Amino acid sequence: MVLFLLLFAPCRYPKNIVYRPVFSRPAASIREVAGAKNRAAHSDARISIAILRAISFHPNSFHFSMRLKTILLLCLFACAAIPVFAQQKPAYVLFNAQGRKVSYAKMLRTLQGKDIVLFGEYHNNAIAHWLQLELSKDLQQKRQLVLGAEMFEADNQGALNRYLNGEIDAKGLDTLARLWKNYRTDYAPLVDFAKAHRLPFAATNIPRRYASIVSHEGFSALDSLSDIEKAWIAPLPMPYDSELPGYKNMLAMMGGHGGENFPKAQASKDATMAHFILQYFRPGSLLLHFNGAYHSDNYEGILWYLKRQQPTLQYGTISTVTQEDLSKLQEEHKGRADFILCVDADMTPTY
Repeated sequence: MVLFLLLFAPCRYPKNIVYRPVFSRPAASIREVAGAKNRAAHSDARISIAILRAISFHPNSFHFSMRLKTILLLCLFACAAIPVFAQQKPAYVLFNAQGRKVSYAKMLRTLQGKDIVLFGEYHNNAIAHWLQLELSKDLQQKRQLVLGAEMFEADNQGALNRYLNGEIDAKGLDTLARLWKNYRTDYAPLVDFAKAHRLPFAATNIPRRYASIVSHEGFSALDSLSDIEKAWIAPLPMPYDSELPGYKNMLAMMGGHGGENFPKAQASKDATMAHFILQYFRPGSLLLHFNGAYHSDNYEGILWYLKRQQPTLQYGTISTVTQEDLSKLQEEHKGRADFILCVDADMTPTY
C-alpha cells in the first residue's frame, strides 16, 4: 500500500514542460508487472523491483523514474529495518516522577539548572554507575561541577585529596582509605574523572564506626566523641523525625529487630552526608552526589536534611529501580525522584 501511494501521489511539474505518463508502455508490459506482483505478493522487495523495471524503459520519464526509484529503495530499506528496531532490547529507560518516559537530553537540561543533584543508585548496578559517569561528563561541560559520594567516609577526605592532587597513587589510596569492595570497577572512574579535570570530590559519609554506635546506643552516644571525631559527623544534636515514612519502613522491614535505634543509624548517615554536601557546595556551582537510592528516595533522607538547612537551593533527584518489563514504570516506583532510572532486571550486577 505504501509503495502504491508513492507511485500515484500527485507531483508538481514545471508548466512549460510536457510530460508523458510514466506507464505509457503497452498494456502487456503493465500486465507483466501485475503478474509479477501476484507471483511475489509475499515480498515487498520483489514487487518494488518489478515496478522499477517497468518504469525505467520510457526515455521521457528518466528523471522522474530515477526519483521514484530512490524513494522506493528508501522505503525498502526502511521496511527491512523495522524487524531490527523491533528486536532492540534497551538496557534502561528513563521516566519522570509521574511515570512518563523522558529522554536523557531532557533530564540533562533539567538537572543542569539545579544547585545540588542526588543520584540514588543500586550499589551493584552497572548501568547506574555508567550513567553516573556520563552525567558527570556532560554536566562538567555546562557547569562548575563538584562531586561527592556516600562511598567515602569523612575521615578519609585527606587521603582522597592527596590522590586527587597526585600526591599518592591508586595503591596508596587503597592503603589509606577504606574503599568499598567494588571501588575499582564502579567508583574509581568517577574519582579519576574528578582528578583529570581537577574537580573537588567530597567524602560525605559518617565513619561507619560511629553509625554502628548509634545503631546500638542511639544519638546520645555521639556526645562522648572527641572534638576531632565530631568534625567527621553532622553537628550535634542531629535532628531526627521518626515519623518520616522511610525510617518507619526500615523498622517494618526489619520486623522490629534492631529496635528504634536502627533507623537512627540511617539518619546519622543522611544528616552527615547533607552536612558535608553543603560544606562543599559553592554558589554558582552544581554538586552531584552519589548515594544509595534509599538515602534520597521519595524526597526524604539526605534531601530532608538539606532542605532543613538550605530550603532555597534548587535540588534534583534521580533514583534507580529494576523491572522485568521496561515499557511502563510500575506504580510503586512513581514519585520516588524527579527522574527514575529503570534498568532491566536481568542486568548483570557488578558484585
